[in-house]
Amino acid sequence: MNASLSPQMSASVLLPLFIAMVAGAAVPFQAGSNAALGRTLGHPLWATVASLLVSLIVVVPVLVGMRAGWPNLAAAARGPWWLWIGGVAGVAYMTAALVLTPRLGAASFIVCVIAGQVVASLIIDHFGLMGLMTKPVNLTRVAGVALIVAGMLVVQWGTKAAATSAAAARAVGT
Repeated sequence: MNASLSPQMSASVLLPLFIAMVAGAAVPFQAGSNAALGRTLGHPLWATVASLLVSLIVVVPVLVGMRAGWPNLAAAARGPWWLWIGGVAGVAYMTAALVLTPRLGAASFIVCVIAGQVVASLIIDHFGLMGLMTKPVNLTRVAGVALIVAGMLVVQWGTKAAATSAAAARAVGT
């Protein structure tokens, strides 16, 4: 951390990073609980529906408590088409998590999700997509993304090696 930062400034920088980490830490729990819910309900898509309904039940009282007012649907309807893909992306992510987390394990699934998020984010930044400020790709940023993708591959390799070792131990024990 830069020693020249004042305590207030460092807190203003560190608090959002901490909150983002806590939000990120919730994701594997979401994936695991939704996968179990999908098994319990009999189909992964029912768990997606249930998760979205629970989200709605939680967020509406928060909006009311914050006195957020009504959404400006007319302005949103006049906006670009991509304003609405968040819901589709959420369903795609949730359904993938429901199906793949039991097969891959939480760590393997989440590291793949993170790698995909970072690659897509680099593209979004480079082209300034979705109304975001353009942040061109450079060698340093590509190297960082390559390290994350390499980390994903290492986690996958480690998971496969652990599974092979466990299978060998079971075979010896029988």
